[in-house]
Amino acid sequence: MSSFQGIWVPLVTPFQNGAIDFVALRRLVGHLLEKGVDGLIVCGTTGEPAAMSKQEQLAVLDTVLEQVPAHRVVMGLAGNNLSELLQFQREILKRPVAGLLVPPPYYIRPSQAGLEAFFQTVADASSVPLILYDIPYRTGVTFEQATLLNIVAHERIVAIKDCGGNLTHTLALLSSGLVDVLCGEDNQIFSALCLGAKGAIAASAHVHPELFVQLYQQIRDNQLAAGRVTFFQLLPLIQSLFIEPNPAPVKTALALEGLIEDELRAPMQRSSEAMVTRLKEVLDALAHDNR
Repeated sequence: MSSFQGIWVPLVTPFQNGAIDFVALRRLVGHLLEKGVDGLIVCGTTGEPAAMSKQEQLAVLDTVLEQVPAHRVVMGLAGNNLSELLQFQREILKRPVAGLLVPPPYYIRPSQAGLEAFFQTVADASSVPLILYDIPYRTGVTFEQATLLNIVAHERIVAIKDCGGNLTHTLALLSSGLVDVLCGEDNQIFSALCLGAKGAIAASAHVHPELFVQLYQQIRDNQLAAGRVTFFQLLPLIQSLFIEPNPAPVKTALALEGLIEDELRAPMQRSSEAMVTRLKEVLDALAHDNR
């Protein structure tokens, strides 16, 4: 079974004139690998898969797999039509991936028993490990603690991307030993790692990824004072990147660094001018701190 530790980046999908920009995608992937991130999530929420066809999603995955060892690549798998989801899962699993990141079915708001049945079905159909993606503010689905613990007891569900915003659930998952906890709320990375989370899936880590890797390593090595300094150095960036809907600010920051075009698919919109100005200031301050 794969281990999903350290800093994983939920990859943005670069676009140019409405089409996937594969040149920029390769450039971005190379940059993130060079900066030491542990792995990449393809077509998580940050990748805008809801605005992409299944064929486009697979094309992005294939491009990433040409560049990145399979044990460092996880594919997002989301949907509320179970038969279509299982069909797409079969397509993905023809490729060598380390795992699948799976949220609850969005919009339809199943019962707790329905959630258990959904994850059991997807996990039973998988030949690779699953990371459960708990993100109620996107799916409209809130897990009860008992449901969550029942689901992660499945042998193939090995980790959780924890965006639930419920500290009691997080603590129960950490103490259960049933599953590795990966922080999904970037402003909680320091505290989550100190509590025993194994890593983070952090959209912010597109920008100055080496500092996020440094933060993870400092806490792993019990250098808490140094880790605290790194975290507070990153905090203005993290906070800025979520003022407007993700991934617009992340794409703006990457565009300011010359890595991709600043383009999203409708109905997502580019960052406001105020956001661009703020990000320039934050990036300048970070660059100055790291001289």
